[in-house]
Amino acid sequence: MAQAQQAAQDAARAAFGNRVPVRVEVEAGTLDPRLQLAPCARVEVFLPPGQRAWGRTRMGLKCAQGAAAWRVTVPMTVRLWAPGLVVAASLPAGTVLAPGHLKMAEVDWSERDSPVLVNEPATLGRTLGLTLSAGAALRQEHLRKRQWFESGDTVRLTAVGPGFSIQGEGVALNPGVEGQSVRIRTESGRTVTGTPTGLRQVEITL
Repeated sequence: MAQAQQAAQDAARAAFGNRVPVRVEVEAGTLDPRLQLAPCARVEVFLPPGQRAWGRTRMGLKCAQGAAAWRVTVPMTVRLWAPGLVVAASLPAGTVLAPGHLKMAEVDWSERDSPVLVNEPATLGRTLGLTLSAGAALRQEHLRKRQWFESGDTVRLTAVGPGFSIQGEGVALNPGVEGQSVRIRTESGRTVTGTPTGLRQVEITL
């Protein structure tokens, strides 16, 4: 089981990358006691396809050298502790973040799917979409989505393809909201779909 725990820790570190220093905790569950596994001289550990690298997940074990081949999975809870922004005091929904609202602390990044934010200057001026209690980690999902332009606004288009990009202008046919697709009527009269990337800026992937 120690081999499985180490493999789970390695997989979590590899998936997390080098964004910030990270501390990994692994809590292993138990195999189904009804399983009758044949003796095995060499057991290999792997992360099954579709399983997360952290949070509640499962690690695979398979017999690579034994009288009988077998493959099982064992439940794991993998926690990633790393620096992140937390709210210094309880903040209600609708709060516009300002200096003094946030501080850095070690938080469990694996507690939720939404990433923890670490760049305080980039959060200033953003609006909370829900109430957060003191010490809560600030995650991407906690911020209201920004609207970069209104329907009818002229926007700058950047069409990006393999090894090239083309720029032009168009008129937005619906509001440009962060993370949502937007339809643009180009100067030639065509209607294209893109992604808002900034103030009156839209990117189209070709």
